[in-house]
Parts: sequence; structure tokens; C-alpha cells
Amino acid sequence: MTGWKFAFTRRWAGYLVLTIIFGAACAGLGMWQFARRNEALVEINKVDANYDHTPVSLTEALPTRDSFNESQKWLPVTMTGTYLVADELIVRNRPLNVHPGFEVLTPLLLADGTVFVVDRGWVPTGETAEAPGPVPAAPAGEVTVIARLKAGEPTLPGRTASGNQIATIHLADVADRVGAPTYTAAYGLMASEDPAPATRPAGVTRPVADEGSHLSYAFQWMLFALLGFTGLGWAVRQEFRSLNADDPEERTRAEERARRAAAKPRTDAEVEDDLIDSTH
Repeated sequence: MTGWKFAFTRRWAGYLVLTIIFGAACAGLGMWQFARRNEALVEINKVDANYDHTPVSLTEALPTRDSFNESQKWLPVTMTGTYLVADELIVRNRPLNVHPGFEVLTPLLLADGTVFVVDRGWVPTGETAEAPGPVPAAPAGEVTVIARLKAGEPTLPGRTASGNQIATIHLADVADRVGAPTYTAAYGLMASEDPAPATRPAGVTRPVADEGSHLSYAFQWMLFALLGFTGLGWAVRQEFRSLNADDPEERTRAEERARRAAAKPRTDAEVEDDLIDSTH
């Protein structure tokens, strides 16, 4: 079969379909990496916009107990109330810098009778991994708290806990335990307490502005898609040359390619290889 007729056979049609599938998969993975980068940039923008913002009152930021917008993440809010120490909860499986530990949730009873859940920070595991070590006590009496807003967490199927431990910060469950009107859309990561206790759990630190390697991965996947079609084109061209080796025009082109290859400057390694081969 001479000429380009072979390229329209079922075999090459199958190669084309496989290349298209490969290219589509690579393009899809590239778009996924672009989306992941956009998500990272959105989170970075939230930190830049809110983390160092002047604290606003809780009622100004959250007019109702179920109002919260993701654009408010990390926004500092201020409130005054009394900690419900008897209702304090420990959140399991909360590593910090690869160290296992727990987070301490202490509900804060406000003057209007509502409750806002404050994450007072992180504590390491105790003698066993099943419970924390000593938990620094929350301040007694009236306290003014500045905390950074964060959305509540969903429940996790199959995750259970007992006693004062919980598996996830699902605020509706916390509200049921407290038995009082509770903010259920967001809680606060404590930034400061006044009066400040002598010791407190480890506080949250500013998230690192790192968008990751998603952009480079996206370009790599797009390059793989292009290489797939480039490889298919190369394979078609090689088979054409093989099948049409006796064609005068193709022989002329082959001789021209050989002439250019011979005229190409040779590397020192190639010269050394020829010398070794001649010696043998």
C-alpha cells in the first residue's frame, strides 16, 4: 500500500481514537490543575483581605446565628461573654505540624443569651493518643474575645466520639449539647482573650500564602496532550517513508536527509565512538 492510503485504514483510525482519548484526558487533568490553583488563590485572597482586618463586632459580621459567607473566612470579630466551661468539647484527630493532638472548643455565652463557639487552640496528646494532656483552663468571669471566623464542618460518616470528645466541628451538634441558641454557620479561632490567662492552648498562625505547583502541573498535562498528537504524526510519517521507500521522490528526500545528517557537526563523543569501533 503506497502513498497515504495506509493512514485511512482501521488500524490507524484506532491509533487516532486512542490519541484523542489520551489528549482529552491530559487536557481534563490540566483544567483540573487550573481549577485547583484558582481555589488556592481564592484562599490566599481571603487571608490577605481578612486576617489583619480591624476586628468588627460579632453581631455586625453575623447579623443572625445562621449567617456566614465564605468571603468572611479569617475575619476577626470581637465579643464579650462568659465561657461555659462545663460544656467545653475536645475535637479529635487534629494534627499540628505533623504532631497528633486535639482542638479545644469552649462555648461563649453572650449577654443576649446566645452562644458563640470559640476554638481556643490546640493541645497535644497526653499519655495515650486517646486523650489530650492537661488542657489550659479558660478565663473565669466576663471575658472579651477576638476570634477569626471559620465555617462549621460537616459530619463525617462512620466517625464517632464519646464523652466530651467530638469527631468534627459540626455546630448543630454542638448546639444540641449546649442546649442554648447557638451560632451554627461559623465559629471562631481565638486570637486573643482579655483578661488573658497565664497559659492557653496553642493558637492559630497565619496561613502561608502558597498556591502550590498546580500551574506547572497544568502546563505539563497540556504538553503531554500535544506530545501525543506529535507522536502520532511522527509515527504516520515514519510508516509513509517505509512503505514508499521505492518511490523516486521519497528516495530523493531520503538522500537529502542523509546528506544533511552527514553534514551536521559531529560531537566529540560520536568521534570517539567511531575510533573505538574502528579499533575493534
